[in-house]
Amino acid sequence: MTMRQTEFVVRVIAETAIENEKYFGDLDSVVGDGDFGYSLARGFEKLLEGWDGLDRTDPGTFLKKCGIVITSRIGGTSGPIWGTGFLRAGAAAGDAAELTAVQVVAMLRAAIEGIKARGQSDVGDKTLLDALVPMTDALASGGLPAAAVAVREAADATAEMVAKRGRAAYTGERSRGSVDAGAMAVAVLVERISETWPKQGDAS
Repeated sequence: MTMRQTEFVVRVIAETAIENEKYFGDLDSVVGDGDFGYSLARGFEKLLEGWDGLDRTDPGTFLKKCGIVITSRIGGTSGPIWGTGFLRAGAAAGDAAELTAVQVVAMLRAAIEGIKARGQSDVGDKTLLDALVPMTDALASGGLPAAAVAVREAADATAEMVAKRGRAAYTGERSRGSVDAGAMAVAVLVERISETWPKQGDAS
């Protein structure tokens, strides 16, 4: 993955998060406080506002700079969680000018471990990890199309889980029956990347 492709992925994530503000907020309002969509959208708006000034020395540096903005600009618990993901991925990338598929998977696994530590959570707690981990496994074995299929299935499956982290955890069994907003956000973002990546590849 080149610097240009890294920029492409981050921009798709930012624009898709902004476009889906209401949808993500509505999902969160079922058992959460409903601010997830708003917080995510405002944070990624700030990222795009400063887009041209972000350090593009290499993909890793770029991702770390994005992580700093996200951590400071996204409200609630989402900022530290999503920011940590970007920061850990950037750190794992090192100073490589281009990233192999194996490196990208390693970056995602580093992001996952960072999110687990930051959020004191794991797979099965009904969080974005329940989509991010299966997606990464599918990406490693079958590429981006497989990851897009796996992430949707995994996000849908969170409807059968009981939340163990965040405000939703206070609702206990009432959290069963609705999907986790963070997991579904990961699914929507990955699907959009998968849909647009071939077009980006053709253009590059």
